[in-house]
Amino acid sequence: MAKFGIEKKPFDILKELAEKHRVLRKQAGLTQSELANRSGVSLGSLKRFELTGQIALESLLKLAHILNRIGDFELILNTDDNLKNIDKLFSDRTKI
Repeated sequence: MAKFGIEKKPFDILKELAEKHRVLRKQAGLTQSELANRSGVSLGSLKRFELTGQIALESLLKLAHILNRIGDFELILNTDDNLKNIDKLFSDRTKI
């Protein structure tokens, strides 16, 4: 959690993702229509995403795959290794 109330809100992150995606698509030399066809995501969904940031997770993953950015999702929602060690302590209790 950020100090002083400057933590990004979900809306801010949606807009940033949409802008990053738009840049990546253009760098790849793809039109919205071309990317929609190649990914299997409807053109309407792609346009809405780039305009508002709203998109289904599965569709976002399909787009990322075509843009060779699927690996960017590997770290999302990772658990902390320290938490895994704590869980192990509780699951490995010895019987008295």
